[in-house]
Amino acid sequence: MTSNTNTTTTTAAQHYPTLQQTLDEIVATGFVGLHVRVDDEQGEWVGSAGHSVLGESAPPPINGRVRIGSNTKTFVATVVLRLVAEGKIALGTPAVDYLPRFALDPRITVRMLLQHTSGIFNFTGEFYEDGTTAPGVVAWGGKDWVDNRFDTHRADELVRLALAKPARFEPGTDWSYANTNYALAKLVIEAVTGHSLAQEMGRLILGPLGLTDTVVPETSTEIGGPHAHAYYRYDDAGVEKTVDVTSQNPSWISSGGDMISTSKDLHTFLAALLSGKLLPAPLLAEMLTPEAKVGYGLGVFVQQTRAGTVITHNGGHGGHAALMYSTLDGTKTMTAALNYIDDADLSMSATFQAATQRLLGEVFGAVTA
Repeated sequence: MTSNTNTTTTTAAQHYPTLQQTLDEIVATGFVGLHVRVDDEQGEWVGSAGHSVLGESAPPPINGRVRIGSNTKTFVATVVLRLVAEGKIALGTPAVDYLPRFALDPRITVRMLLQHTSGIFNFTGEFYEDGTTAPGVVAWGGKDWVDNRFDTHRADELVRLALAKPARFEPGTDWSYANTNYALAKLVIEAVTGHSLAQEMGRLILGPLGLTDTVVPETSTEIGGPHAHAYYRYDDAGVEKTVDVTSQNPSWISSGGDMISTSKDLHTFLAALLSGKLLPAPLLAEMLTPEAKVGYGLGVFVQQTRAGTVITHNGGHGGHAALMYSTLDGTKTMTAALNYIDDADLSMSATFQAATQRLLGEVFGAVTA
């Protein structure tokens, strides 16, 4: 793959002299394109490599919009915590108290939803530690997903289908990542405010921070604004096909991963969050207190590295992905957007993990301990 590059020159550039080369090498491992932003006390560094559209020469637009996948969870968790600060939600309250229409285990609290310790089945499918899997209640993967990617799914529907499946464990006794938790968090927000998640996101985060390129799309299929394209490869009666899936109805993932943003907006959000501009200190401390199994706080991973603590959440699906990394105090962030060819086997996952670890080492001088 021939890499096409686009890099800014700022006062921070001298601190990352090999980062553009790293981007070029990462793209050569199999991504269509990539753009990265680093913001620290020296300024900013922004660069891109690869291609915005398959078969065309232009690089991904610097600060182009991208479907951010599970980075959405950090935004949703922050809205919940803002509502805790307003006295409208209590983290220790059973979720069923806010959502009596569901047959939720009364031991499941709002905190458990945000921390993935509820035990509720993941509506996009389960991957068990013994290597077995359980299909999700939404058709993710293969021709079914391609053919039905413009369908609308209501959060209530996704939750009810997930609750009909056996729980993974007793509430609060283990950790397991489940998009269902965040569909429920969205519904709690809407129940206590009488407003949509999009309205509350605008009131509490997007408006105050001026995040004009960050969107809660609900059922809207288009990304809008400059953006690189996302692709999906699947088998159709023995014939391998690759299609552009940039346009899709993201309600199938709901608030587990439906939002759209840019690397610049992600930096602004993460820096504001960790510097204490969005949450009172006690609630920020709760957010950053990790559970024991994998180090997940409330909507963020708290990673211990050889160079110190890094706060992060990454996300991706359907050929788009976004990265968010920051020092504990928000003074140094790395945010990124990737576009690639996805498939039902998630065959890019190992390459994706290797790329994120390399960027983490390049920018923070750290690898996961």
